[in-house]
Order: sequence, then structure tokens, then C-alpha cells
Amino acid sequence: MDWISRNNILIVGLGLMGGSYARGLKRLGFHVTAIDKDPESVSWALEHGIVDLAYDHVEEEAVRTADAAIFALYPGVFLQWIRDWQHLFKPGLRITDVTGVKSCVVYDIQAALRDDVEFIAAHPMAGREVSGVQNSDERIFRDANYIVVPTEKNTPEAIAWCESLGRILGCRHIARLSPEEHDEMIGFVSQLTHCIAVSLMTCSDNTHLVDYTGDSFRDLTRIARINDAMWSELFLMNKEPLLKQMDVFIRELENFRAMLAAEDREGMREKMRLSTQRRALFERK
Repeated sequence: MDWISRNNILIVGLGLMGGSYARGLKRLGFHVTAIDKDPESVSWALEHGIVDLAYDHVEEEAVRTADAAIFALYPGVFLQWIRDWQHLFKPGLRITDVTGVKSCVVYDIQAALRDDVEFIAAHPMAGREVSGVQNSDERIFRDANYIVVPTEKNTPEAIAWCESLGRILGCRHIARLSPEEHDEMIGFVSQLTHCIAVSLMTCSDNTHLVDYTGDSFRDLTRIARINDAMWSELFLMNKEPLLKQMDVFIRELENFRAMLAAEDREGMREKMRLSTQRRALFERK
């Protein structure tokens, strides 16, 4: 990867993910500039040395001198930012993102971009149940999965560049999916799990659950402490794939309920054996 000529990294959006990218890239020796509308986030990032420069407004020179840009914005804000400020991009700029949905974002961004700027989408499967640059940590990328989401508009060079970005940050497995494949997969492994965690926490109004629970309930509901603005937007933008996965899960739960009601012990044990077998694949990795 031609990192030597792409040394100035611009990060737009200085939250948990943008801040974690900033920490990791600055530690690796890149010159990192960030833009975020929140003055407190900008001040904190500068005071703690996780960026070289940061602004609470669109600083034109920072955009003009960027060799590569990472966008950590909500999908709708991302598209509008591109429309408003892409005239500042230098020719040959490569852009990537961390957006949690793709098919409703990638094509619009690529259609809006100038021909001499390339957007190659990515999704690091890393994060925490907290938000904000104050909680950023480059260690979230270590051994994480990293999904690159190319389209026919992407060049082999840009795809290789994006994959290399995941590797140098410490991600363990680099995968490629189309935008549609990404959204189908993410609807199951990420969005459905958040729906289940939220539902578990809202189906009982017992305020003393914390006094009785063990690790199983805590583990299942860790992600129920959720950024409602971001996740509701992601759910709506991935509505059809998520509804499909919810229906599959509901049918599976109803099937298990029917076995319990019928006292079908062997049927339940078979489900448990299958579950154990599939979960073991994660342990081997």
C-alpha cells in the first residue's frame, strides 16, 4: 500500500470510532487531523494528544491537504457532508467510512462524488456500548473482523488500500461483501442482537434485577445500553433485512417454545447440541 504518499489522514466525526481510528493511526506515525462539530470533543482530543490538529468547523486547508479521509458520521450526515464539501478534496483522494449500513449509503455517496475521488466502504466490527471520543481506544481493532464493501465503481488499488488500513490497525480477518450481502449479514449478527438485548431489558420493569442476575444476563444485555439516535437510524435504513432476520428469530423462538410446552426434551436437547456445535466455531477462531 502506498502509505508514503498518503500520510495526511483526515477523520470527520470524532466519536468512539473516529477517535479510535485517530489513536491507532497517530500511534503508527500518521499525521492525523480531525473535524467534529462538538467543541468539547475537539478540545479533549487535542489535550490528550490523540490527534495532531482538530477543528469544530470545516477547516478548508485541512480538507484540501488530506491524502485520505475516514468518515465516522451518521449515514445521512455523511452524504450531506460530501455534497457540501467535496469541492475541497484533492484529486486522487481516497475515502472510507465506518457506517453500519451500506446499500442505502454507498451507491448514493459514489454517485455524488467527483470522478477523481474514490469512496471504498468498510465496516470494522469493533465497538463498545459507550460512545464519545473520551471512550475511544485503538485496542478495539485488535483481532476484530473488518469488512470491506466494494462495488463495481471501485478500483483494485482502492480495495487493497482499504484492506491494508484494517490490517495495520490490527484487525484479524479481512472480508469482502457486496453492500447487499453486508446489510443482510449485519442485520443478523449486529442489529438483531441489539434488538434482542433491548427487548430483554424492556420486557420486565423489575428495578431490582441487578440484585439477582448472573453473568449470563449481563452478557446478553451488555449492548442494551444503546445510542438510541444512531441505532434507530441504522434500523430504519436497514429495515427490510432486519425485519427478515427478526421474523426468522421469532419463528425459531416459537419453535423452541412449542417443544417446551409439549415437553419435547429430546427436541430441545437437539437444538442445544446444534447451538453448542455452531458456537464452538467461534472458539476455534
